[in-house]
Amino acid sequence: MAEESFQERTEEPTQRRREEAREEGQVARSVEINSAIILLFGILSLFFMGGMLKGQLAAFMQRMLREAPIASLSAGNVYTYFIFLAAFFVKVLSPIFGVLIVAGLLANILQVGFLFSTKPLAPKFSKLDPFSGMKRLFSKRSLEMLIRDILKVALIGYVAYRTVRPQLVNCIPLADAEVKQIFAFAARLTFQVGIRTAIVMVILGALDYLFQRYEHGRDLRMTKEQVKEEQKRTEGDPLIKSRVRSIQREMARKRMMTAVPEADVVITNPVRLAVALKYDPQSMNAPSVVAKGERLIAAQIKRIAQEAGVPIIEDKPLARALYKAVEVGMEVPQSLYRAVAEVLAYVLRTKRKV
Repeated sequence: MAEESFQERTEEPTQRRREEAREEGQVARSVEINSAIILLFGILSLFFMGGMLKGQLAAFMQRMLREAPIASLSAGNVYTYFIFLAAFFVKVLSPIFGVLIVAGLLANILQVGFLFSTKPLAPKFSKLDPFSGMKRLFSKRSLEMLIRDILKVALIGYVAYRTVRPQLVNCIPLADAEVKQIFAFAARLTFQVGIRTAIVMVILGALDYLFQRYEHGRDLRMTKEQVKEEQKRTEGDPLIKSRVRSIQREMARKRMMTAVPEADVVITNPVRLAVALKYDPQSMNAPSVVAKGERLIAAQIKRIAQEAGVPIIEDKPLARALYKAVEVGMEVPQSLYRAVAEVLAYVLRTKRKV
């Protein structure tokens, strides 16, 4: 572990590493996108529902002013008035609040999908360490965030300034305008500033999301030793897997050798290769390879064939073609039908002569 701590994290994170980080709530997420989408949807909801909101507030103010002379305000009914006012404002503002909640959920789903994890809420005493906090405060990442936030505020301020400046000349005539005209002008200007600011924030949020994805991938990088340990946990120890594969090959070879005595013919190279063929016209569409091998395995196939009385035919081109083209248990391809048929016919004539 001491050696691993000095290794550089140069390897891309494995899929298992990403899944574990996601289960712990460590995902690439931009707070800027959340703020931008909530601001954009909030401004749009005020634009589309502003007329309804203004009508309800006007009706409420008319009612309050009409009932003010006859209303009796005492210590006993203050609570009743408070509940009435609270219920009214909740009723009026609930559509806008609903839009903002949906916008916040949509912003998170677009970034990380459907994810619910309580692990980020678990208390971590390591965060209470003052030295670690000071280290994070004066880290390279904190400096990058500070510079990025300053540039963001400067850009948003410049956009707002460029929006408000052309309208300054229209503010002087408002001194003699009616209250309704003043509110209409302020509402239009506020909407223009808000919508342009929201668009800029959405663009900045998209760029910040790409940056957060890069940072998240960099934080999840692993050392070569960690990748090896991960492979051991997910796929098993390579030594054990190699041993299992060796045992499987040995068992397959034993099964293959038990099929050699049942073969009709063994075609050889003659020293390097050996391929055992079997053909049953009643159950097979074509001859099939029941065993094959080279060098020591080929010698073992020929020895078992001799002991079982299986004919051994030397045909170098056919042996090479069968060894390369046909696996054990597969039928001979059509391109080799003629050559195999001649060998089987020769074996059959030899048996009849005997």
